Amino acid sequence: MRIHHLNTGTMCPIGQRLVNGTGSIFQRARMVCHCLLVETHDGLALVDTGIGLDDIADPPRLGRRWVRQCTPRLDPAETAVRQVRALGYSPDDVRHIMLTHLDRDHAGGIGDFPKARIHVHRREYDMAVSAQIAAPAGRYVTAQWRHAPDWAFYGEGGDDWFGFKGVRALGDREPGILMIPLPGHTLGHCGIAVRGRDKWRLHAGDAYFFHGQIEARPRMPLALGLFQRRADMDRATRQANQERLRALKAAHGDEVMIFNSHDPVDYETCRCGGSHACE
Repeated sequence: MRIHHLNTGTMCPIGQRLVNGTGSIFQRARMVCHCLLVETHDGLALVDTGIGLDDIADPPRLGRRWVRQCTPRLDPAETAVRQVRALGYSPDDVRHIMLTHLDRDHAGGIGDFPKARIHVHRREYDMAVSAQIAAPAGRYVTAQWRHAPDWAFYGEGGDDWFGFKGVRALGDREPGILMIPLPGHTLGHCGIAVRGRDKWRLHAGDAYFFHGQIEARPRMPLALGLFQRRADMDRATRQANQERLRALKAAHGDEVMIFNSHDPVDYETCRCGGSHACE
């Protein structure tokens, strides 16, 4: 499968050193919304969507406090739908969207692909969409799925995958795409594993925020660490899954490339020297 790495939303909070770990505390940091566009046997599939066109047209729906703190660039050219078109495809070619979770900077673009099936963990749907589980106030932007998309749900269990459990998101026809529960940041948070030509790619979503967190000697910038802690729904479980990812990298780093949603270092590493296509 050919895998394209896309940044679908640049965010520029103040305090570069405290967020990115380098630079001045007075300069603005850079964070990304790292998504994947995967060419499958059943059309195109997106892993997360970042910020969408409707978010850019109406920034307050993202939450005034979130916009003020994260300072998103809100550039229409960065949206997944514009980048899909720039690669020569139609939005209708996107048949599937696999979401790590339904936070505003991950699900904002699903309305730009109204014909796509949305794959998400059942507990995430029950909290964000059906409200069967109480969500923290203001956590989700429900307008992002007001078009009533076609949902597909996943739970626990599945195939063994390097010590994790993964469910084949597109069935047996595409066994190289797995939804892997990694709860903690949200209760239904998942990683998405995609098998490329040379190795697996694991999009770990917000299971960790900074590349240094899964190194042998973990490190984390101060402000980013505080933000991550505030965003955790279950901090102990998120930390346990982060430790599992650290062990996965140590034992199978030659077989699995692990990256998160917002770290520009992870994103640039995956872009392979400036190309949008890593395969």
